[in-house]
Amino acid sequence: MDLVDEATASFFRIAYSKMLSLAFVLLNLLLTKDVHALPSGSGNTIDVGYATYLGNQSFPNTVAYLGIPYAEPPVGDLRFRAPLPLNTTRISEEANGQVVNATYYPNFCVQGTTGAGDAGGAGSEDCLKINIYAPAGAKQGDNLPVLFYIHGGGYVYGNPRNWPFDDWINQSPNVVIVSVYYRLDSFGFLATPEFRDSSIGDFNNGFRDQIQALKWVKQYISAFGGDPSKVTINGQSAGGSSVELHMVAHEGEALFSGAIAQSVYRSPLPSPEERQSLFEFYSSYAGCGTGSVAAQMTCLRNASISALARAQDAAVQGAFNGSLYNIFTPVLDGVLLTGYPTELFQEGQFAHVPLIVGSTSNETLSGGTNISLALKEYFPSLTETDINEFLAEYPLSLFDSVSQQFQVATGEPDVICGREAMGGPSALRSNTWTYRYNQPNPTSGSDVVAHAAENWMMFQGTNTGFNGTTTFTPQTPIELAFASELIAYWLSFVRSGDPNTYKLDMSPTWEPYTPASKVRIVLQQNVQNITTESGSYMEEQPAPETERCQFAISKVEHEQN
Repeated sequence: MDLVDEATASFFRIAYSKMLSLAFVLLNLLLTKDVHALPSGSGNTIDVGYATYLGNQSFPNTVAYLGIPYAEPPVGDLRFRAPLPLNTTRISEEANGQVVNATYYPNFCVQGTTGAGDAGGAGSEDCLKINIYAPAGAKQGDNLPVLFYIHGGGYVYGNPRNWPFDDWINQSPNVVIVSVYYRLDSFGFLATPEFRDSSIGDFNNGFRDQIQALKWVKQYISAFGGDPSKVTINGQSAGGSSVELHMVAHEGEALFSGAIAQSVYRSPLPSPEERQSLFEFYSSYAGCGTGSVAAQMTCLRNASISALARAQDAAVQGAFNGSLYNIFTPVLDGVLLTGYPTELFQEGQFAHVPLIVGSTSNETLSGGTNISLALKEYFPSLTETDINEFLAEYPLSLFDSVSQQFQVATGEPDVICGREAMGGPSALRSNTWTYRYNQPNPTSGSDVVAHAAENWMMFQGTNTGFNGTTTFTPQTPIELAFASELIAYWLSFVRSGDPNTYKLDMSPTWEPYTPASKVRIVLQQNVQNITTESGSYMEEQPAPETERCQFAISKVEHEQN
């Protein structure tokens, strides 16, 4: 068979598989959504002890259990408070002996604006759920390794439905994958110094949601065939930042055994005091700006979601200028998070587990054309001296254009240097692999390999829209082949702690990153569109990049990351 015929055959095999998937989805849509109306003898059911859940068979070898609650709904008096463990007695009583239908996606968490002029506000507060993807027939005792995925979106927006894992299990039906919904924007990350009195509120609730979900996984994932002692946490952007935070957080127990951090969002981790003026603006904008903080919190807990959504959007969209910080993200609370992650990594104070960390080739999270202004906006505590030193590190003479200079000078401290900030210290203590993702999102109309380009490839051509929406674009045979290569590397790492053990035969060996050998894999599809040959290859991390990132790492106290 020639290469064209082989590519065509591959395309039709995948298309047929997807057609079967659609048939299963349509069949399950015919099921009633009444969570108490299903007979206990239905197939694809898992008994977790307090309830039995019916999953959606999305492929013949794949079952998705969607919207499984892991904590109490954070509504009413629980708004702006740390998540409470799931009341399993309540769930059992509500089920009343019937199978609970988990064949459709749950409500996603309340969204903030994407920053593109859109208004947020869609979603629900009752969103502390997980989606679990498992091989058909997986059961207690199978002890399959677990991937725990944390979505990105700047801690402000994101809907796990937009990053589905059915294809991953279909390709590799020997893992269990969990995707977590966690509170976003002000609902997850409102902060003021008075929260040190936990009777008023709690810090970092969105991050605490992730921890609570990991605790649920530790207790119950074995019912789905998973091994609670073999959990790899994985996330992209704010999800990558979350992975970094989990590696340095004081969580009180071991909740994971491996980590994959993609395009780590290296945002500042401010103190609660540095968030106070944002709190005051938000409370006032929502109509709750008078009285003590305790009184304001009572008002905020009684406010409508729409009032709070307008207030959190207003802070991002320019109405708030009273502070250097204008978005709701994690804070340095002094208990769970006690230091800047970059600094703690350099000091060796992090979870020593196998790690994959990397970024795309051309990403930056900064906009505009002025490097000084962009750095100051992203890292408000940088001094004028810091800015001048940054400019000296990135002279125009090193770059092909002004736009490339801006992208590298902002993209490295924003995101890219997470590879060195985490990978360097990790390589001294654990097996570590790094990467550079080098395939543009084909729907972007650009050759630039921008932030989140790998999401399009790994998740069925997804492009995030407003208010929890996405658009899926059909993928070509070469794109499907490359996606399979990426998934194989990722799940090999989940299964064995090494991306090479179960990689595709066509894929190159991904050499580890070590202090003596600073190498990384370049992940890209075959340039000649040959589906049976990899386009990925190994390269040395350029010495100038390493030196620039060491400079960025040295500015951790002012970058606050």
